[in-house]
Amino acid sequence: MRHPRTVMSAVVGFGLAAALGTAPALASAAPVPASSATAPHVAYTSHSGSHESAAANKAFFEAVAKSVAEKRAAHPGVQSVTIVYSTANAPSFRTQIANSAQIWNSSVSNVQLQEGSNADFTYYEGDDPAGSYASTDGHGNGYIFLDYAQNQQYDSTRVTTHETGHVLGLPDDYSGPCSELMSGGGPGPSCTNPYPDANERNQVNYLWQNGFAAALSRSGS
Repeated sequence: MRHPRTVMSAVVGFGLAAALGTAPALASAAPVPASSATAPHVAYTSHSGSHESAAANKAFFEAVAKSVAEKRAAHPGVQSVTIVYSTANAPSFRTQIANSAQIWNSSVSNVQLQEGSNADFTYYEGDDPAGSYASTDGHGNGYIFLDYAQNQQYDSTRVTTHETGHVLGLPDDYSGPCSELMSGGGPGPSCTNPYPDANERNQVNYLWQNGFAAALSRSGS
């Protein structure tokens, strides 16, 4: 069970609990956002049931969809949506986060990631026995938590790019091959591929091109 500080309405993780390893030296890790004690908590790993996974993916997808719709309404006719992120609370992972943003920005055209203030989502770092995950409060606001130990056992850029994929609307697919980014920790620590495959790239472009409206209508929301 997660520490109460991390409970949000949807949690989408890398797929495996924290692994053995020594955390990087850091004076103090910034706490992740507090959340309501009554907020529903949907978390899962690669070993959890498909019903929980579907619920978590749907909640996160709908939250990001709301944010996309708001951005498109504010800037009608825009060719791509810019999502702003902050690395202030994850200083140990700035290189991996920058690499992750570059990977996504070069892979898709209808959404771009940019570091800055007034962020849409924030990266955090620290120790969590459940590993790394992406979380949202259901209103388009979210954060990505990067676990020290897991990022030592698994390729850190792959972990970061995978979790960022959730912010772009992609669900987990732990049974997928290493060539599929959203297979996360499913293929094991030997998998170091940090790039989304053609299907994942096309899915993100499709979703953001349409502001998620068409996809949402088919999701049963």
